Amino acid sequence: MSSAAEPAPTWPEPVSTDRQRRAIRLEIAVVLVVTFGLSGANAALSLLESALSPGGVGGQTIALNPSRATQSTIDLLFQFLSVARLLGWAALGLYLLWRSGIGPRASGLARRLRWRADVLPGLVLAAVIGIPGLGLYLTAHALGVSVTIVPGSLEYWWRLPMLVLTAWANSAAEEVLVVAYLITRLRALGWSEHRSLLASALLRGSYHLYQGLGGGLGNLVMGLLFGRYWQRTNRLWPLLLAHALIDTIAYLGYAALRGHVSWLP
Repeated sequence: MSSAAEPAPTWPEPVSTDRQRRAIRLEIAVVLVVTFGLSGANAALSLLESALSPGGVGGQTIALNPSRATQSTIDLLFQFLSVARLLGWAALGLYLLWRSGIGPRASGLARRLRWRADVLPGLVLAAVIGIPGLGLYLTAHALGVSVTIVPGSLEYWWRLPMLVLTAWANSAAEEVLVVAYLITRLRALGWSEHRSLLASALLRGSYHLYQGLGGGLGNLVMGLLFGRYWQRTNRLWPLLLAHALIDTIAYLGYAALRGHVSWLP
């Protein structure tokens, strides 16, 4: 998964004063509270609730993209608001990086996608994560340590494009905030690459705990692979493409196969 040769970005030196470090720590804390940090706490509580419920974790069902209203139009508007929130989170991460002197290009978002540097690695990453991830989910579900996940349904005509849009919004929010933003800001605090990578991966795993231990572990591994890839290549597009493709296949594949194959819970 090699990337095209490009000038390496010039990263600012780690901050040197206590006041600057406090400001960055506060910034990270605020961002995490309003985004994925709070989601991680909610997911942990959801896992605890599932474990204490009759039937345990394996007896619970989680809908990833449930209907929000009985009226189709209002439901559609709710779905648009969810997408807008995720895109807003991604925009917040890019803005804060830009304010710190690191623009989108330096963060790995080149203006033009390249087949060999972006698209092909994205496809490989999607396969490397998506295929074993499906196996891990089925195994964890059979062992009773994963909830039954219902990614989506196609009861309305707009469901298909909205599921694709949701997949891209999820990808943008997670890869911008959890990889590019968090690792970059931890660099500014002087954290090592290994330490910042682990923090990023743990965060990703935490807010997927609502899926059960299998979901948390699988996303932890995904976070380690995606974060390391970005650290080594400084290209974010492959992560965005891979994540969006994984979610799109999961959402649409489930909707198409549910009730037609015996191996799908």
